[in-house]
Amino acid sequence: MIRHLNVDIPGQGLHEITDRLEAMVREAGVKEGLCTLFVQHTSASLLIDAGQDGPSQNDPLYTHQNEGPDDMPGHIKSALTATHLCIPVVGGRLALGTWQGVHLWEHRHQRGARRIVVHLGV
Repeated sequence: MIRHLNVDIPGQGLHEITDRLEAMVREAGVKEGLCTLFVQHTSASLLIDAGQDGPSQNDPLYTHQNEGPDDMPGHIKSALTATHLCIPVVGGRLALGTWQGVHLWEHRHQRGARRIVVHLGV
C-alpha cells in the first residue's frame, strides 16, 4: 500500500513525523510488516534520531551561488544521510526504540513543503 506524506516545514532543522507515520500504520491496519519511506527531494533527509540539528553551513568551501548559500550544504547533508528508511512494523506499531523518532531533516532555510512516499507492506 502506497501513501504520501506531505510535510509543511518552517525552514531548516529536524521536523518529527513519527506520530503521523504511526497514524498511517494504524489506519492501514498493518500488524506485521515493513514501513519504507522515501523523501522526494535533494535537500532533505530522513533520520531516526532523538532530535539534534546538523553541521554548520558557513564554510566558504561549500558555497553554491545559483540557489543560495544553503543549497550546496543541503546536498552534502543529503548525500551523507539517507533519503530512505525501512522500519519494521511489529504489533501494529513502528518498531522504534524508546528514544527514537523519525525526522525529516530539512537542509534549506526557506519555508515549503516536502513529500515523502510511504510504502506499508507485509
